[in-house]
Amino acid sequence: MRIAMLSYHTCPLATLGGKDTGGMNVYVRDLTRELGRFGIGVDVFTRSQDEHVPHVLHHLGYGNRVVHIPAGPEIPMSKLQLAEHLDIFTDGVREFAESKDEKYDIIHSHYWLSGLVGLSLREEWNIPLIQMFHTLARMKDRVARNAEEEPSKLRLDSEGQLLRKADRVVAATPAEVAQIQWLYREDTDRVVVIPPGVDTSRFYPISKDEAKEFIGVPCPDRMLLFVGRIEPLKGVDTLIEAVGILQSEGVFNEQPYCLAVIGGDTRTSREQMTDEMDRLQSLGKSLGVHDLVTFLGRRDQDTLQYYYSAAEVVVVPSYYESFGLVALEAMACGTPVVASETGGLAFLVKDGETGFHVPANDPKALAERLRIIIQDDVLRERLGAQAAEYAKTFAWSKTIDQIIDLYGSLLGDKLA
Repeated sequence: MRIAMLSYHTCPLATLGGKDTGGMNVYVRDLTRELGRFGIGVDVFTRSQDEHVPHVLHHLGYGNRVVHIPAGPEIPMSKLQLAEHLDIFTDGVREFAESKDEKYDIIHSHYWLSGLVGLSLREEWNIPLIQMFHTLARMKDRVARNAEEEPSKLRLDSEGQLLRKADRVVAATPAEVAQIQWLYREDTDRVVVIPPGVDTSRFYPISKDEAKEFIGVPCPDRMLLFVGRIEPLKGVDTLIEAVGILQSEGVFNEQPYCLAVIGGDTRTSREQMTDEMDRLQSLGKSLGVHDLVTFLGRRDQDTLQYYYSAAEVVVVPSYYESFGLVALEAMACGTPVVASETGGLAFLVKDGETGFHVPANDPKALAERLRIIIQDDVLRERLGAQAAEYAKTFAWSKTIDQIIDLYGSLLGDKLA
């Protein structure tokens, strides 16, 4: 079996924390590796964003390839700009397959832009198309905090088209299925729920002193942690405001804490800094917690287990997450999670068992839950231990069986 994996707008090898890098990158990367372990060949097609990066890389092992297809200028571009180069990308995928004499059995596309490419290739290759959205435009539209975050009409229309035409749609949680029914009014008979997996060979509890030594945090210090893109929907401002509340109430007087923020680019000048990063840093100064908040910038995915393990709490204050892979990785490392009760997070984090839920955009509620965990060592340890056990139920060894079964159900006799 050979899979054409489409990840048009972002490369699975990209460093976590950039503008368009996050859980989807990790998912495509780990899925490809796991399929390779079962002898399933995968070519991941993504748009080339850097002319200095080789167009074909074998970084995911098992003979599987990441293929960078030139489509427009080889630089990062906005989603609407990317939409203008879909035909060129589609031609590039087709030409690569022909040059290698590759015949694919299934197209597995990620995000709506890739899905449009998948629809075109499915007609030519006459093979099934599986679509995974990772985020839904109509959900993001409901929580958009500025005009820049509002989805385009093209995206809204494209997601509806894909829901009608894809052979199967993979949803991360039952909540996503409900959102499709509620917001898109589309039939969900071809939607299957398969949650993302977590690599428990890498994400597991590491002794705090060893983790802190690796990342360079003094052992007596304690850390709250955020990991994700620096954009308004992620709710980092809510977290900084909650830290401000805790600071003003003297919670940090007995035991010093800091907030570490992984994401964004901290190497740019103030003039080149994104509006959101500038806003967050200004917010920290205005609240008097600038010295407590450290923006670490991007970090390699293969080092995150040390940060998760070193943290006392991982906070996911998003306005919307279709799943919340950061929360799952943190729990796998034995760290409790305080997360917004929204989207996949409401499904993934078990309130009072592996962490706590809080309403989105409620710094007072977030501060209260953080205070409880900070001041109760026994509770924190219990939540962390339960989180690690719970996360094992999402191990890739369990998830990959469901993906392979899905492939088999579409191929039928062809699989034999």
